[in-house]
Amino acid sequence: MNRFKKNATIIIIVELVLISLLNIIFIRNTKSSARYYRVDAERLVRVIEADEDARDNPEKIDLSKYKTLKRVSFFDPEEVCNNDYVVEKAAGKVYRIEYDNQHGKLPFILMNIGLGIFFIITVVVFVYVGTKVISPFNKMSNMTYELAKGNLTTPLKEEKSRFFGKFLWGVDMLRENLEDSKLKNLEYQKEKKTMLLSLSHDIKTPLSAIQLYTKALSEGIYTTEEEKENAYNGILDKTNEIKNYVDEIHRLSRDEFMELKVSVGEYYLKDVMSGIEAYYKDKLSVIHTEFDIEPYENCILSCDKDRLVEALQNLMENAIKYGDGKLIRISFSEEEDCKLITVHNTGCSLKESELADIFDSFYRGSNTDNIQGNGLGLYIVKQLMHQMDGDAFAMIEDDEFKVTLVVRKA
Repeated sequence: MNRFKKNATIIIIVELVLISLLNIIFIRNTKSSARYYRVDAERLVRVIEADEDARDNPEKIDLSKYKTLKRVSFFDPEEVCNNDYVVEKAAGKVYRIEYDNQHGKLPFILMNIGLGIFFIITVVVFVYVGTKVISPFNKMSNMTYELAKGNLTTPLKEEKSRFFGKFLWGVDMLRENLEDSKLKNLEYQKEKKTMLLSLSHDIKTPLSAIQLYTKALSEGIYTTEEEKENAYNGILDKTNEIKNYVDEIHRLSRDEFMELKVSVGEYYLKDVMSGIEAYYKDKLSVIHTEFDIEPYENCILSCDKDRLVEALQNLMENAIKYGDGKLIRISFSEEEDCKLITVHNTGCSLKESELADIFDSFYRGSNTDNIQGNGLGLYIVKQLMHQMDGDAFAMIEDDEFKVTLVVRKA
C-alpha cells in the first residue's frame, strides 16, 4: 500500500509539472503571436493609402484577407467601442481599426479543461484503486500471513468491495472455522488423553489380578483342583473385563470425530449439477477421460446444495483416482419420493467383500496402493447424506464401480 501511494504521488506530481510546462509554453507562444494584429493593421494602412475609394469608404474594405481585423471606420473619439482597436493615420485621415485578440484564449482554455479533466480522472482512478483494490488486498494478505502463523483470533473487518468483498468474507469464515477446529481439536486431545489415562488405570487392576493368578499357578501355590479352577475362572473373568475395555476403546474410536454442519433447504437438481458439469467437463478433458451426464428431469430436492455438491465432488475425485481413466458417468433414477444420483467409473479393482467397509472412517481398500488418501472421502459422503435425511451406498457391476446418493425430493 505504501509503495502504491508513493507511485501514485509521483505520477500526480509529474502530471502537475507537465500541465505547468504546457501552460508556460502556450502562454509564451500566445504572447509572441498576439502581435499579429499589428502586422494586419500596417498592411491595411498601406491599402488605404493606395486606394482612394478605401480612404473614403473604410467600412466597405474586404477584411477577409486579414485574420485578426474585424472592422475599419473613421475614428470618432466620442463613439463607444467595446472591441480592442488601434488608431492609425493614413492619407491625412484617422481610422479606427478593430481587431480580435481572442484567437489564443479559446485553445488555451480548452487545453486546460482537457488537462484538468485528465488530472481529475487520474486522481479518481488512483483513489478508487487504492480504496477498492489495494486496501482490501492488503488486508487479505495480512490475514493470510496471520493464518499461516496460526493467529486465528483477530477477525477481518467486513469490506463491501465489489472485487474482494465476498473473498474477504470467505477468508474470515475460513479463519473462524480454523479457530473453531483448533479449539475442538484441543478439546478432543484433552478428552482423548483423559480417556486413555482412565482406561489405562482401569485395565491395570484386572491385569494385576491375572499376573497374580498366573504367578500362583506357576509356583504351585494352589494345590487343590478347586483352588486351581477358581484361579482359572478368575483369569477368564479378568480377560473378559479387559476385552470390554478394549471394545469400549474401539467403539470410541469409531464415534463421530468430525462435525459436519448441514442446512437443509429446497434447491433445484439443475443448480446442483450445473456446477459439477462445468468444473469436471474441463478437468476430465485435460486428462482425456470421457465424461457423460445422462439426461435428467429437473426437480426440487430437499438438501443442502453446497453439501450435496461436496458429496458429489468426493465421488468424482474418487472416480478419477481409483478408476482407469476411460469413462466417468453420472446417471439418475427415481425411488419413491427420492432422487438417486449415481456416479460410475470404469476400471474397478476393489473386491466386493470390501464394500461393507468403504464408508467407515479411515478405511482404505485394497486398490489404494501408491495412491495418496486418508480414507475419509466416502465416510464424509455417508455422514452428509444421513444429515440430509438421505443415504449413500455402493456396488460393483462388471467392471464398473458405482456409488449412489439417495436425495429426498421436496
